[in-house]
Amino acid sequence: MSSNELVRANFPLPAPSAGGVDVLIIAGEHSGDEQAARMVKAALARKPGLKIVAMGGQNLQNAGAELVCDMMPYAIVGIFEVLKHYSAFKELRDGIIEWILKHQPKAVCFVDYPGLNLRLAKILDERKATQKSGGPIRLLFYISPQVWVWKAKRRFKMAEYLDTLGVIFPFEVKSFEDTTLETKFVGHPFLSEDYELPTRYDPNGPVLLLPGSRSGAISRIAPIMFDSIQELLSERKTLQAKCIFASQSLKDLLESILEGYGDLRDRVELVSNELPVKASCVLTSSGTMSLNCALAGIPGAIVYRVHPVTYFYGRMVMKIPYIGIANLLLDRSFYPEFIQGAARPEVLVREMIDCIENPERIERVRKESGELRAILDKPAGGGVGSWLVENIGT
Repeated sequence: MSSNELVRANFPLPAPSAGGVDVLIIAGEHSGDEQAARMVKAALARKPGLKIVAMGGQNLQNAGAELVCDMMPYAIVGIFEVLKHYSAFKELRDGIIEWILKHQPKAVCFVDYPGLNLRLAKILDERKATQKSGGPIRLLFYISPQVWVWKAKRRFKMAEYLDTLGVIFPFEVKSFEDTTLETKFVGHPFLSEDYELPTRYDPNGPVLLLPGSRSGAISRIAPIMFDSIQELLSERKTLQAKCIFASQSLKDLLESILEGYGDLRDRVELVSNELPVKASCVLTSSGTMSLNCALAGIPGAIVYRVHPVTYFYGRMVMKIPYIGIANLLLDRSFYPEFIQGAARPEVLVREMIDCIENPERIERVRKESGELRAILDKPAGGGVGSWLVENIGT
């Protein structure tokens, strides 16, 4: 896809409806949109009169935010892919800055997506629009960039621009202890009271495929998953498979990939991520859905492929033993990881069979799932909704 083919937002972005804006939420990808939506629901439950505007996706709109920009077409992954679409991203960045300076929300809450969001924070600081630069706008950040993985020094830049940071993993608070940035663990959104895990363990359920929520990731990961499931189903003819999609455009992409697999399309059901799905095992990318499955106690493995340039760069700068968050939290291999060329059908088929038929593995996953829940439960002082309301300054 060329930069000109990217479905862009219409600029200038529309003005908010009548009245001042308490907070602008900026979420630049599907998982961020989902997690920001839960934050908005919790905040509105505590303070119903909040005026919340969003640049995100349908989940934020459904949660009660006024959507002024659909960010989901910009949800692509990897350095190489972002460079290909540089002009579109620059246009988006400039349009967001113009909107903020014109409509002056009391606060801006950035959600994840640090490549864009931290750049926006820096520009707002340079334009003297932020409280730390002498302006009126308070800057919040929810779901921290993974400074414990790479680019550790950017935590000091974050402290220059941001007023407060809400993190979803307890160990992240220590990552910012040597900065002036107020950092609070607000609990993980998957353990919030109003959240139902979209996956459940069922020993008689289908095999679940989770190739990701970005088109670039799906284009690379889905084919190896489909190759593997095709081989597995030829050996275990009574099994079925389901593949989750996050949007209609991603469903269309998955269907186009499946067209090359003959009658496999009849045995791989594409299902929306809005519905709970039962599964006996899972092949998952390293994104947030992998943690969902881990918390649900579903045995499985991580499959991950990116553009070779992105992978080469990542190998140089990332200094962590795992890419799966459950593995990092437990400091052991909850989900074995098969990255780039290591993800081969014959290997993944053996993994899936072991997940389904090995009772010791099934029991180990169940116990470790309980450990993860204990680690990620929200603090006694309140969750992310309380954090947002307390930091808007209304």
